[in-house]
Order: sequence, then structure tokens, then C-alpha cells
Amino acid sequence: MDFLLDAIKQNDKLPIRLVTPGFGHLTAEEVRKYGYIHRRAYYFFLFMVDGCAQHRVDLQQFSVNANELLVVLPHQVHELAYPDENADYFKIGFDESCLSLLPKQYPFLVNPLNASKITFESSAAARIKSIFEILLGLLSVMNTDPELILAYLNSLLAEINSAYFNADQHPADSRLSKYIGFKVFVENNLTEHPRIRDIAGELAINTNSLYNIVKHYSGLSPKEFIINRLILEARRRLYYNESSSIKELAFELGFNDPEYFSRLFKKVTGKTIAGFFQDLSGK
Repeated sequence: MDFLLDAIKQNDKLPIRLVTPGFGHLTAEEVRKYGYIHRRAYYFFLFMVDGCAQHRVDLQQFSVNANELLVVLPHQVHELAYPDENADYFKIGFDESCLSLLPKQYPFLVNPLNASKITFESSAAARIKSIFEILLGLLSVMNTDPELILAYLNSLLAEINSAYFNADQHPADSRLSKYIGFKVFVENNLTEHPRIRDIAGELAINTNSLYNIVKHYSGLSPKEFIINRLILEARRRLYYNESSSIKELAFELGFNDPEYFSRLFKKVTGKTIAGFFQDLSGK
């Protein structure tokens, strides 16, 4: 599991940390202790001001360039990589306790459109950079008033949320709101294998409407979405060696039949679990 952000926080009251090329880096001893691969326990953003950086999130490679931001959510497996030697960037991490103190919620934080990388127009990128620079100053002192930090964190999330959703996919749209509700419900009940009619009832819509909404935003049926999400969780746990056996993993994910789980894994990924391990050993 990822190390606790509270252990490396930069404010005496808030679990939050910011890193730039010249500020906030862990010591060599801490890097050896924590490693370069983490199953995130908190939100992590990388904003590139200049240059390029390569990161792997849930086994997918991302090239993050100037005016782009990478979003890593809690529970995702994140493999760090060094940016270009002359790159300029801001990294920030914060957890749910920080979010709970903000005046509103931000829909992009459940990543409804599966867009882990966000590109900003030049004017928005300039504002993002300015906010990060203010946060850098605030987090340079441990006893900064947390209200000041939260105010600028709120501004940062508002900018990111605006860029995440385009004019045709505004979070106030009722269909998108239902899809966000679907994703949240699935996350909160994943290993219970929620039934489609129960989710539809929770969202106060019929099953046909739920099917059309999920298909529109994800390209999958609700059942396919849940299966894919379960297999993604399996891949995360296998990658991070969180289960001692396939049988144990299957039971942890709510499958009563490990053989059925293994067949489903191959159907979704195109590989057996043994083949998945071989790919990991050769990466």
C-alpha cells in the first residue's frame, strides 16, 4: 500500500504535499523506503509547465507534456518516472480529508470520462501555474493557516474541473450526473457485484435509461462496465502483489468460483493470469 501522506505532509494540520524541481523532494533514504511504484492512497496531480515526463498508471503509459496534467486517483497503481532533465513541473498530493473541507465537490475527481490526462489552453495553463506558485509559497512554511491553503486548492480544482468537461459534457447535464452516480455506486459496492436493477433504482431511473447512459459515456453496457472494473482491480492487486493466490484474489473480489474468475480474466484481458505475471516479470 502507498505510504501515508500524513507522514510527509507540508502543513501541520493538512495532509498535503507539493513538489517542484527545486522543492519538496524526498530524501534518498525515503525514496528507497517508499519505492517508485505505489498503490495511491490519495489524489496525485502532475502539471507539466515545460518539458515531458513518462508515468504509468494502472499499467498504461502516459506521456505528459507542457500544459498537461496527469490525474492519479486513490487505489490506482502509479509507477513514477523521472521527467526530462530540464523539465519544469508541479506535483501535488492530498487526501479525502482535504476535500471534505472544501465548499463543493468536483465531479472530475471520479473521472467519469476516463480521461487521466487533461490539456489546458494557454490562458488556463497560466492560471494553473499561478495557483501552484501561490501554493508553493504557502506550503513552504509548516504552520501556514490551512484556510489559505484550502482556498487555493479549491481554485485549482475549479480550474481543472472546468478543463475536464467540455461544453457538450458539462457536469450539470442530468445524463452525465447519472453516469457519475453510477460510477460512484459501482466503486462503493464493487466486490458485492451490484445488480443492474438495484443501481437503476438507486439512481431513480429504469434499467433501459441506465443502459443508454452508461453505453453513451463508456462504450460499455452496465454489466460489461462492472466486469471490466473488477478485472482492473484484479490487475492492480496482481501488479502490487496484494494477494497470495488466485483463489484468495477471487474471493476478495466477490467471486465464489476461482475458475470462473480466471476465465473471465482471460476473456477481458486476452491473457491468462500466468501470462499476465510473465508480462510483469519482463517489463
